[in-house]
Amino acid sequence: MEVDESYFGPRRVKGKAGRGASKKTPVFGVFKRHGKVYTEVVPDCSKATLLQAIRGKVSLDSIIHSDGWGGYDGLVDMGYKKHLRVDHARNEFSSRRVRGNHINGIEGFWGYAKTRLARFRGIHPDTFLFHLKECEFRFNHRRHDLYKVLLLLCREHPLS
Repeated sequence: MEVDESYFGPRRVKGKAGRGASKKTPVFGVFKRHGKVYTEVVPDCSKATLLQAIRGKVSLDSIIHSDGWGGYDGLVDMGYKKHLRVDHARNEFSSRRVRGNHINGIEGFWGYAKTRLARFRGIHPDTFLFHLKECEFRFNHRRHDLYKVLLLLCREHPLS
């Protein structure tokens, strides 16, 4: 399982402290390799918030891959089987020490979602979650015919 956080919103404003994240919406994501992605808008990217989100979506026998963000400290202490990190601070995007240790899957989803949402040239904050979940749905069904998937969903769950 790959976990990561990202910020959605206007471009970074020069002179802003930290990650340039003022007026940006923090989003947390979980990606199961060769599987699906799950996203969640979070109030912040603190350790308590991220660990709670992980605990709700990832089983304890999973191997978790993440970046070096301090919010992921303590996953093994919570009972997770293994926690491997990629150190972006050292320009590392795939670990040289452990084969298969990367978070390229979730990073690829962030790129997909941000590119797709940038086409709108701004989204009202009230509808951001709907747009994000649409990106999640499209990404999870990228190898399927969306028309057939939606038709099947409408048959299984009719509106009336």
